[in-house]
Amino acid sequence: MDTGSITEERHAKLTALRKAGNPFPNDFRRGDLSSDLHQQYGEHSNEMLETAPRLVSIAGRMVLKRVMGKASFATIQDMSGRIQLYITNDVTGAEAHEAFKHYDLGDILGAQGTLFKTRTGELSVRVTHLRLLTKSLRPLPEKFHGLTDQEQKYRQRYLDLITNENTRKVFITRSRIIQAIREFFVADGYLEVETPMMHPIPGGATARPFVTYHNTLDMQLYLRIAPELYLKRLVVGGMEKVFEINRNFRNEGISTRHNPEFTMLEFYEAYQDHTYLMNFTETMLREVASKVLGTTKVTYQEREIDLAQPFERLSIVQAIRKFQPEYTDGQLNDRAFLIDKLQTLGITPKPEDGIGGLQLSLFDETTEHLLFEPIFIIDYPAEVSPLARRNDLNPTITDRFELYIAGREIANGFSELNDPEDQAARFREQASAKEAGNSEAMHYDADYIRALEYGLPPTAGEGIGIDRLVMLFTDSPSIRDVIMFPQLRRED
Repeated sequence: MDTGSITEERHAKLTALRKAGNPFPNDFRRGDLSSDLHQQYGEHSNEMLETAPRLVSIAGRMVLKRVMGKASFATIQDMSGRIQLYITNDVTGAEAHEAFKHYDLGDILGAQGTLFKTRTGELSVRVTHLRLLTKSLRPLPEKFHGLTDQEQKYRQRYLDLITNENTRKVFITRSRIIQAIREFFVADGYLEVETPMMHPIPGGATARPFVTYHNTLDMQLYLRIAPELYLKRLVVGGMEKVFEINRNFRNEGISTRHNPEFTMLEFYEAYQDHTYLMNFTETMLREVASKVLGTTKVTYQEREIDLAQPFERLSIVQAIRKFQPEYTDGQLNDRAFLIDKLQTLGITPKPEDGIGGLQLSLFDETTEHLLFEPIFIIDYPAEVSPLARRNDLNPTITDRFELYIAGREIANGFSELNDPEDQAARFREQASAKEAGNSEAMHYDADYIRALEYGLPPTAGEGIGIDRLVMLFTDSPSIRDVIMFPQLRRED
């Protein structure tokens, strides 16, 4: 398709429209949506529609067009679906019909008329008044088959949404998931809050931040990598059940599971622990799935996951042993063996890594992708959990879990560390690691320590990746499929 000549022709049409008056009118008011009309009148016979005429006012983008002499058909698409228009010399008028013949696919039309059924039984609008509201200067993809180039879908999401019903369904489902989550938390007595997106110190996660600068304050700031430390400050202040659906920014790699900016749900509840959170998370996921999908059974990449079944709970070592039975408990607790094994897998351990950190690296490399059924991995080592409470019986591990579904991390939660002296010591360890070259290590946050010194009640907190949850619920293989405008290289 010679898009250049088509665009040139459409510009010429726009020029003619300008001479005749305002080509972009804004005085048409839509009164009906196509889906509502199909739902209310789709089962009516033509005789019923003719007996009690229903006057409608609709608007949308023309996606199909069929000219037949004194009568023509067109299909317009609005936010809810599609409906057919019937344009004739007798009813619409010869002048309006002639103008319609020069309209193009992609043009946005406004129409008034009455409902009727065609001979084939399709609910349609017999148009009495027709107006061109917006002239489309670029042609839609040929034959309206939609975009076929994946990168173009991401880069020109607006065009993907116009031409791909499945894409529209994914983002409608995403919106419904977020709404269902909000309703679940509000019904449970949580307060939705907003915390800063520009931080003087990046904290709440181990990640490399984006850096910006505030001219008036003459200070460097960091885009939020996590809202955790601010949300726990609120719990200190007496807001004992809070949640935030937030945008986070991490200056890291891009993959089918990672985007530099992403959406997280984080929530904190005083006087609860990580075991409560695991039960709470199972309940929430089941309720959200039931409300949004109508079932707790999710099909992802041709495999069914039943969220109604109890989620398994295993430690890192137990998970490795279950999915990689060739390893023994002795080997998994042997520092020399773990280092040698990781090196054979192409992983270079950090000199400061302890047994727990090495076990986690082996888990990430060999086992994580095999965790298809919902499973909580528990008892994370303290050395990789700088904000989590140590276990009372074994201080080398923490009361922390991560939820995995379909081979990827969905959630991370723990009983919060509320001992200010222990937290200060762990911040110092993180700061030392940063000075040694670990760009993802945390800074020392003196104000957060000051907040803890006023007293953080026993608290449990969790973060859930909204994008990954949407991937699961919509059977989307890539995170780019569920983010409206994913980050891409600059278009040349």
